[in-house]
Amino acid sequence: MKKKKSGGGGANWMDTYGDMVTLLLCFFVLLYSMSTVDESKWKALVQSFNPNAVLTATDPSGLGGPFADPEAGLENPGMNQPDDLKAAQEEIDTAIDQLYQSMQQMVKDKGLETTVQVTMEGGKVFVQFRDTVFFSGDSYVLQPQAREILLEVCHILDAAKGAIDEVRVQGHTAQAYANVRNPAEGDRFLASNRATTVVLFLQENSQIHPARLVPESFGQWRPISSNATAELRAPNRRVEMVISGRDLDAEALNNALADYITRDDSDLTTAQ
Repeated sequence: MKKKKSGGGGANWMDTYGDMVTLLLCFFVLLYSMSTVDESKWKALVQSFNPNAVLTATDPSGLGGPFADPEAGLENPGMNQPDDLKAAQEEIDTAIDQLYQSMQQMVKDKGLETTVQVTMEGGKVFVQFRDTVFFSGDSYVLQPQAREILLEVCHILDAAKGAIDEVRVQGHTAQAYANVRNPAEGDRFLASNRATTVVLFLQENSQIHPARLVPESFGQWRPISSNATAELRAPNRRVEMVISGRDLDAEALNNALADYITRDDSDLTTAQ
């Protein structure tokens, strides 16, 4: 009985080898194409995966600098977009420190030491206004003196606008009676309306982008003094302004605020 010859497959390894070489070639071509990708093609690729993606500018000058806010740049005094991130952050910190000193000088020049307090902590500037300077009792209409003070504040803010992240205006009230809480609705609305009134003034008279202006209402719930007597509760009636500087390291990770600021709103108009 004759032995069966084994099947002829001596050249099958060449098929496998050829496939491997072809895959390697495709892999290197892919690497090469990614290393020389065209910006417009890359944007098209991204939008093909996410049609709702919004393209936003990361640097208004196109220099690859750290400033994502189109309002922050060469037009701002002292904000010249250095390439080094550390130097840029130091420039921001210096601008916020100068803002703090300018606020202190303004209070001194106007003799407001007993009614306006300016402090700085953790890179933030805190400005506290006694309500008697800004508003009459149970009112959220700015007094003439308050408007004069806020105009000076606007000038100081404008000088450092490229370094400012947010300006938060906080409304506070005092508990009218030591052992009785204020009516919740009236308490919150009064504090909110006072904070919003100040924010509106800043929006209309300063160059700070409106997305960076934030009104907050705390009502009676964050007192800085006792409510036991009329004299003690007076400091609780106040408006506070918290000015924070930009943090470039945080912005590099997530700068959602810049998305609001850089989004194209050229087709929007203010209702009359």
